[in-house]
Amino acid sequence: MGLGGHAEQLLEAGAEKLVGLDRDPEALALAQVRLRRFGDRVRLRHGNFRHLRVHLQALGIEAAQGILFDLGFSSYQIEQSGRGFSFIRNEPLDMRFDPSQGATAREWLARASLPEIERALSEYGEEPAARRIARALLSAREARSLATTGELAELVKRAIPRNRWPRRLHVATRTFQAIRMVVNEEIPALAEALPQAAEHLEPGGRLLVIAFHSGEDRVVKQTFRRLAATHRWAVRTRRPVTPDLHEIEMNPRARSAKLRVLERH
Repeated sequence: MGLGGHAEQLLEAGAEKLVGLDRDPEALALAQVRLRRFGDRVRLRHGNFRHLRVHLQALGIEAAQGILFDLGFSSYQIEQSGRGFSFIRNEPLDMRFDPSQGATAREWLARASLPEIERALSEYGEEPAARRIARALLSAREARSLATTGELAELVKRAIPRNRWPRRLHVATRTFQAIRMVVNEEIPALAEALPQAAEHLEPGGRLLVIAFHSGEDRVVKQTFRRLAATHRWAVRTRRPVTPDLHEIEMNPRARSAKLRVLERH
């Protein structure tokens, strides 16, 4: 659901009924205010889309004309949530979309093994220096517990030689991304949610997924292909739809977005 931007456009375009789902209760509260003018056409629910079937059954919804997944996190979560999604500000190492569930980033870093940390940084962050950073994290926690985003960012800076820092990214970007994805189990949740969404489409209904991470997009691509092989669904995007230069200029964070579409026969 995020802050309700896509929902607002769908409702303005004539959607008769919209169900919004998000793990972040603060985001839902903001979306509720934004969409208040649409009245009972909107139903918002707090939850994870890996439990999509349960939420739809609770609402008595058997099939949908369209389902949209907008993956990743929002500008609000980066800039205002105070949960440590970014190194922009020095905040507690939380990183949970739902602050009422699961372990925080600090707790995960305090207990994860060297192979677990290295694997997360490599797979989810695509970090070339995954082993070096993982070793630095384990060495640091022997002396103290990492508690803030500032401490984590400084550790990554020290772990990687200056001449190996990426040119266009902050040196800690990939590490923060990887830890966030692990803490929120983003890839496993997506893999569970996609088939449920496809099953709940009515004939002619479409499932649209906007991914910002190559690992997420790979899961979407492979899942769509597997579903299409059953001949009950068809992939409607031979290649992912990506933003044009004008959109990227208007919204730089859209530069890595990829949209894929699946349709039920």
